[in-house]
Amino acid sequence: MRRILRDKFRLGLFDDPYVDPDAAVELVGAPDGRALGREVQRRSVVHLAGGPRTATRLYVEGIDPAVAAGYGTVVADPELAELAVVRLATPYERREGMLEQHFHSGSLEFDPAEVERLTALAAAVPTAFAAQLERPAVLTPLAPHAALLIGEFGAADEVVLDAALGRAPMTGTLPFDLPASDAAVAASREDVPFDTAAPLFRHGHRATGGS
Repeated sequence: MRRILRDKFRLGLFDDPYVDPDAAVELVGAPDGRALGREVQRRSVVHLAGGPRTATRLYVEGIDPAVAAGYGTVVADPELAELAVVRLATPYERREGMLEQHFHSGSLEFDPAEVERLTALAAAVPTAFAAQLERPAVLTPLAPHAALLIGEFGAADEVVLDAALGRAPMTGTLPFDLPASDAAVAASREDVPFDTAAPLFRHGHRATGGS
């Protein structure tokens, strides 16, 4: 909180909290700002395991097919693809509490039926899984089957595809442990950072090679 407030003071938000609407129109969405934002996204992508692949026939899930069409031929049948690129949302449980309706919580493990589907897909075609890590997902059942495993934090489809196809380096490092299971999370101490026993990937992880 102190660091957040420090930056707000540096920006003068408490001295002059009012904005100039005309200036906002020129600044918000400006090309240089968008380019900087895209570069930040690229640098945040974490190479967890495996390696990028070159491919001209793509099967995609969670990615706009129109965007993927700029990288190759998009096919509806995974068995006709050279590479599948699948974006994964971190699991969570729907709960009724006021706060928990707005902040995802609960189990970090994927539904067994979804794990079965995804591993079958990876058996049919080399698959790059891009996990959107709004919270630390349990990727243990998927990691052995992935041709490439990526951690990302809300990147654009183009950023994910550039990483999966080896068109951009993956230079990010993991900001937290990725636990091996929910049981490991339950056994960790809440007030001790990076206390997860035998995590799948440790805080600071970045795979070497292939990026």
